[in-house]
Amino acid sequence: MRKKMYLYAVLIAALVFVGCGKEKTPTNIRVLLDWTPNTNHTGLYVAQEKGWFAEEGLTVEMTQPPRRELLNLVGAGSAEFCVDNQERIGPVIAKEKDALPVIAVAAIISHNTSGILSLAKHNIKSPRDLAGKRYESWENPLVTALIKEIVENDGGKFEDVIMSPNHSADPVSALQTYMDAIWVYYAWEGIDAEMRGLDTNYIDLGKLAAHFDFYTPILAANTDWLKKNPKTAKKFMKAVSRGYNFAIENPIEAGEILLKNAPELDRELVMRSQKYLASRYRQDVSRWGEFDPKRWAAFFDWMFKNNLLERDIGSGGFTNEYLYNVN
Repeated sequence: MRKKMYLYAVLIAALVFVGCGKEKTPTNIRVLLDWTPNTNHTGLYVAQEKGWFAEEGLTVEMTQPPRRELLNLVGAGSAEFCVDNQERIGPVIAKEKDALPVIAVAAIISHNTSGILSLAKHNIKSPRDLAGKRYESWENPLVTALIKEIVENDGGKFEDVIMSPNHSADPVSALQTYMDAIWVYYAWEGIDAEMRGLDTNYIDLGKLAAHFDFYTPILAANTDWLKKNPKTAKKFMKAVSRGYNFAIENPIEAGEILLKNAPELDRELVMRSQKYLASRYRQDVSRWGEFDPKRWAAFFDWMFKNNLLERDIGSGGFTNEYLYNVN
């Protein structure tokens, strides 16, 4: 009897020992959105609606905290993932002290689809035409440095640009009232302007210079959590990848799913935006979410040279390790 009890004890101890070496798989994943639900987030809602998170044994919660707190909250462990952009993740990981433990794990859109929008009547066809015009500035050093460079590289005078401190919740309405030009994401505000029948000019930032074809938006994660839970992270990313690939192949149905979860959105805007992004979520890459190390590093190199980063981080701050190839 004692011999049997001893053998049982040894067996239990062995099982405990083996178990200690395995990843503890949490089922709850918290994702912070960078804005109200829109077509940048569709893949997440598709994965949720189709039950692909559940298939991986995950319960995913999506919330909308104040935008400036996203990376801080993820870095502090208050969430596992967030939607943000390369321009914001750079400064927090380049800090000499107290750098945040965050990293980009997927490029939601392959190329920069943002740029400068203006009404055609202002005749702003190239950056130098911003001289003498009211440009809505977010009072952000990066925005100032970027506008200065594109204007001066185009032969204009930056000091002649009227940098008007503001941050409109409705950029298109701002253009119709008190602003001449504004930085927008074409997949949303640009299409909104089209729907309102406005005659506009658009300066595509990603096409002005290679280093301005940066990644926005991105999906970022807590690096400490990733190291402790690599299998769970890959399960999550598998479901998310399926969601965005579905949106690529089925923009109308994906748009319906987004509208179901955010019925306050304008139906026509959602559908037109989904069609616009269908060819851009995975443009020039073999799998959704993949980063180009050279293009990623080019933007950070520009930021560092313009004193927007405390230290040179090269191509640091992203990983393709957790991406999933559904094909």
